[in-house]
Amino acid sequence: MKSNVRNILFFSFLFAVQACNGQIKNKSMEHSEQIDREPAVAGAFYPAEPQVLKALLKEAFDHAKKKSVKDPVIAIVSPHAGYVYSAKVAASAFNQIDTAKHYEHIFVIGSSHHAYFDGASIYTAGDFIMPLGHIKTDPLGRELVKQNPVFNDKTTPHGREHSIEVQLPFLQYLLKDKFTIIPILLGTQSPEVCRKIAQALKPYFNEHNLFVISTDFSHYPDYETAKTVDSAMAEAVVSNSPEKLLAAVRNVEKQHTEDLLTGMCGWPSVLTLMYMSAETAGITVEKIDYQNSGDVAYGDKSRVVGYTALAFEKAKQSATKEIFSLTDQEKQTLLVLARKTIDEYIRNGHVLSVDSKGMTSNLKENCGAFVSLHLHEVLKGCIGTFRTNQPLYENIRDMAIEASTNDSRFDPVTLQEIKSLEIEISVLTPMHKIASINEISIGKHGIYIRKNGKGGTFLPQVAPAQKWTLEEYLGHCSRDKARLGWDGWKNAEIFTYEAIVFSEKDFPQLKH
Repeated sequence: MKSNVRNILFFSFLFAVQACNGQIKNKSMEHSEQIDREPAVAGAFYPAEPQVLKALLKEAFDHAKKKSVKDPVIAIVSPHAGYVYSAKVAASAFNQIDTAKHYEHIFVIGSSHHAYFDGASIYTAGDFIMPLGHIKTDPLGRELVKQNPVFNDKTTPHGREHSIEVQLPFLQYLLKDKFTIIPILLGTQSPEVCRKIAQALKPYFNEHNLFVISTDFSHYPDYETAKTVDSAMAEAVVSNSPEKLLAAVRNVEKQHTEDLLTGMCGWPSVLTLMYMSAETAGITVEKIDYQNSGDVAYGDKSRVVGYTALAFEKAKQSATKEIFSLTDQEKQTLLVLARKTIDEYIRNGHVLSVDSKGMTSNLKENCGAFVSLHLHEVLKGCIGTFRTNQPLYENIRDMAIEASTNDSRFDPVTLQEIKSLEIEISVLTPMHKIASINEISIGKHGIYIRKNGKGGTFLPQVAPAQKWTLEEYLGHCSRDKARLGWDGWKNAEIFTYEAIVFSEKDFPQLKH
């Protein structure tokens, strides 16, 4: 950074705590006029004077990592500290987005540092007033609040909060004034609530939109400890596994490392993102840049904060790419695996260990799957997952255990029943949100209906087997699976998917 910019930011940042007094003119949402949010940390975390701010941003982007990902970036993780410490890393994250693209919606998501509440608050009352100009809020924010009880539109939590605000000058520098935002502030550290927030936002997690996730990494350990902790946290995010991120958060807490307050202050926001990304096919996560506050001239290496830039990209669908399919041998391998898994778990209480070296590339693909069990032609259990953060063969193993022991509609399979079971497997394609029920083809499409945190699904083979019409298919799924009532599908989100369905009936040579 140039020396004049450094000096302005360094001395202003020292007074950041005192300066975090953002003004909101009216805290009530019963308003008839626009209520704009004034900046809370301009002049503290970043310059309040537009020309100085532009100069600092140019310097940050000049020194940042350039665009390195080839597939469309639909989410980035960016730090939210004072720019003198973290602007270069933040610019590295923002450099990965497509500046020539018009994003339909831009979600800026941060975790609250000052207010704790259930769910998340979306600022819908007015514009964000920033040194580089006003930023309008997206009307979709109001719709999300109306449709999902996990969201509220309280303005108060946003008043002093910096996690969303510090991301906005980067967007303004790159996209000028050609965008609106949906500012979402999380007040929770509950993984279950984060999952509900993710469910509400999942329909928008695609290449048409952009998610900006705001978080710093380790807080206040020494320089070397920070690098170790930050690397482990970043590795958990790159894995695209929410469970691995939660395990990394818990591991930091258990270590009781001196002066280590947290490994990632905004982990609930990142977890929310990963609940979406883990269930979306074709997502990869790239670590773009890293440094900590000890790397800058004014940094104290005995007490640092870590900053990491990450990008979530979605692989382009090739028009010439073959449709995913399985050979007969691969289908038989999965059926045998399911049966061996059930036998081992019910007989000995052990989860079957599977040697991945014996699996083909298709069986290692990250696909959702259902396992259905029939006993004397009658359904005995059916459980599956849409999650795509582990290989198909592992999903089959896990769902075989779930279907045989944890389907609440049936008693667990007994040792005596195993031999008489007939196993059916459904390997799923990614879900697609539909705009009209006319897009549903009976026998071809499975359906997933979702509203207000409730959801339910029927596999493609269900409707033909029951000889249902399209409206019966939707009504039964809405009432019996999603618990939304017979007509609940009419104002709910509906997704379709396809399935490769096969069973032991197809392979008489598989003797029990």
